[in-house]
Amino acid sequence: MTARRDDPVEQQVIEALTRAGVEFDVLDCDPAFADTAAFCERYGIAPDVSANAIVVASKKEPKQFVTCVVLATTRLDVNGVVRKRMGVNKASFASPEDTMALTGMMIGGVTPFALPPGLPVWVDARVVRRERVVVGGGSRSMKVFVDSRVFELLDGFEVVEGLANEPPTTSPTLTQENPPS
Repeated sequence: MTARRDDPVEQQVIEALTRAGVEFDVLDCDPAFADTAAFCERYGIAPDVSANAIVVASKKEPKQFVTCVVLATTRLDVNGVVRKRMGVNKASFASPEDTMALTGMMIGGVTPFALPPGLPVWVDARVVRRERVVVGGGSRSMKVFVDSRVFELLDGFEVVEGLANEPPTTSPTLTQENPPS
């Protein structure tokens, strides 16, 4: 794919994916629907093939950052796996301001394919088990549907087992209308 885009970050994403030699499709996105749940609903994309790139920051100075890629159907284990791998006492999602300053990207468009050199990218193993995934394209106007092997091919990316957890399932509340059986 050699489509050109006006946004320089989008261009970097397309160039990085082209160099990686994997199949990908560019998906135009209305910026108002760039957040994962809204995007999936609007464009008919299953959440289990949609991946989020999330920048995580340490709480104490000097701040450390890492980008984590997880399926939309899972929850990033910030206080367990991520914090321990970073070697810090506390970590949390980076603020939108820190994310923009570090990556040049807005929340809802963050991609792992056009990050600053030296920023680690950890990818939950569930992501690479999918044949293809949708991930941000560098802006709120573009997503990419990409062969998930790309996460194992690019330098600086590390596949991490257990980086995210399945969300807890809720059991039905017992009421008079729903008594135990």
